[in-house]
Amino acid sequence: MRIIDGDGHIQEDHEGIKRHLPEPFRRMVSALSPGGLGPFPPMDHMHTPFRDTPATLANRGRVGPEEWLRFLDDVGIESTVLYPSLALSYGWMIYPDVTIAVTRAYNDWLHEAYLQRSPRFKGMGLIPMQEPDAAIAELQHVVRDLGMCGAMLPATGLKAHLGAREYWPVFEAASALGCSIAIHGGSHNNLGMDHLDHWPTIHALGHPFGQLINFAGIVSNGVLERFPNLRIGFLEGGVSWLLMALERLDSSYSSFSQANPSGRFIQIEEGTKVSDRIKRHISEGRIFVGCEGDELGLTDVVRHVGSSAFVYSSDFPHEVTNDTCKEEIEELLENQDLTTLDKENILFRNAERFYQLQPVAVA
Repeated sequence: MRIIDGDGHIQEDHEGIKRHLPEPFRRMVSALSPGGLGPFPPMDHMHTPFRDTPATLANRGRVGPEEWLRFLDDVGIESTVLYPSLALSYGWMIYPDVTIAVTRAYNDWLHEAYLQRSPRFKGMGLIPMQEPDAAIAELQHVVRDLGMCGAMLPATGLKAHLGAREYWPVFEAASALGCSIAIHGGSHNNLGMDHLDHWPTIHALGHPFGQLINFAGIVSNGVLERFPNLRIGFLEGGVSWLLMALERLDSSYSSFSQANPSGRFIQIEEGTKVSDRIKRHISEGRIFVGCEGDELGLTDVVRHVGSSAFVYSSDFPHEVTNDTCKEEIEELLENQDLTTLDKENILFRNAERFYQLQPVAVA
């Protein structure tokens, strides 16, 4: 069966990114210590060196384009859509001119280092959401000039949730371009866990918490109704948060309402549920959710909303190895509660629809 990886990660090459920075930013980055965060802010105060990592990951070394191609060949993956690692924190960048320059430099570097290296590499750019007009210009650049699938938005760091009105022009531009928008976590500040003192717990909860907040903001503010050609993915939070959202939103919408004279928020017709609206968006190809092969709740959520939302994600090279990815894929293929079409949807069809991909010939 064909496999498309809907969420892989690069390891940033600071020197490569720096070459694409204009002055005076290039000179400023040159003063930073080598091997550090480069032009990007820290993830949060909870990502520290004091975390044990399995030896299989700690001894792997840097992963670049050649290591990525070997991974794809070994695991049997046709192509991958690439997201950042350190730059997952770019929502916390506060200086507008720096943010505009750094996101452009990252995008141009990703295109040069990966997309031009092999057609098996697809890219999602970074756009400076801190300045929505500049974000629109950069989105047009990554899609039209660099041939990327769309852009990644940060789940945390921006001053408002992603359904807020100030970001609607960006979604309008994405809808007009027909490109993908993906929301990705990784930075866990300001999610109510700032004093939680156990890293595995923080890591476990941070990703779905960020997705829940932005998902609720996008749904309640009617973003998907306003821009019907928009496709939004919610990545690396697992799948079970979606069932929680359906259940909790249905319950609260049935109990409460809010004044809506401006028409900003969605109106749920009598006799229907907000979950009906969400399921329709899923079936019409507007909502996608990243998943791995061994998700505990995958069968249940497929039973509730169908399999057309879920996109296989390797997360390589974060927290996985070739062997663990093979095991997850094998577990999915052996899942007797999923039909062959379900498995095809998860492993490649949904990624093709979300990212608008064509098959890639593998030598």
